[in-house]
Amino acid sequence: MNGFLSSWDEIGNTMIYILKFGAAWILPPGIFILVLMGLAVYFWKKRGLRRAAGAAAVTALLLYLLSIGAVADRLMGGLERTYEVPEAPQGDVIVMLGGGAIADVQDVDGVGMLAQSPSSRLLTTLRLHRLYNLPILLSGGQVFSDTGSEAEIARRVLLSLGVPSEMIYVEGRSLTTGQNARYSAEILRREGFTHPILVTSAFHLPRAVLNFEHEGVAVTPYPADFWVSGNPQLYLIKFAPNAGTLYTNTVFLQEKLRIFVTRYLE
Repeated sequence: MNGFLSSWDEIGNTMIYILKFGAAWILPPGIFILVLMGLAVYFWKKRGLRRAAGAAAVTALLLYLLSIGAVADRLMGGLERTYEVPEAPQGDVIVMLGGGAIADVQDVDGVGMLAQSPSSRLLTTLRLHRLYNLPILLSGGQVFSDTGSEAEIARRVLLSLGVPSEMIYVEGRSLTTGQNARYSAEILRREGFTHPILVTSAFHLPRAVLNFEHEGVAVTPYPADFWVSGNPQLYLIKFAPNAGTLYTNTVFLQEKLRIFVTRYLE
């Protein structure tokens, strides 16, 4: 009887995966890929429109590849694994970089909250603080008029979680990663910190390290906020187009471009 029920569970799970795969093609970006493929077939049948057909087909293929998890696992995964998580990081201060804040929304202990990635970074920072009793430098300003001040909101959250105010330093002017490094370096030198542990999203860490190197600051990289598995597997849904995955691959491309600019043009 148990074997019979187990078989039905497996069939049910398989059907769920098939339905999820099918649903992916009626929502963006899947529906756009189908439209582009339809246009490619239509143009191919028309005289003088073979180039348009080729362009539509290539665009559909690129959009598909950028929208599937199988590609994101390799692209973003490779970028995120640039630095391993150190087992016992050595440092005298934890530097956490902001990455977005939402203004004018009610949080548990005040108004304004951190976005998803900096919230994950803050959790890692708090855990490191409790493990090693190190002070924290929060870096990040108010990027747009309708976003929150990243460092100030992070400070409020840390205070509510029991971190003493004298253990928190705030750099609230920076609007870019380059400014994160520049203004943080000023505070590090002023306060006499020489071995910062740098916490940011794993995909963001390679560029952040470069920026701190440009400021003459050697850091211990500590990746947080991983977006893909460290041991990815292939299965049906990994080949279904997904808007979230498209965003992940877009972030990867943006980071690679920004790393190039930081390394060679700044």
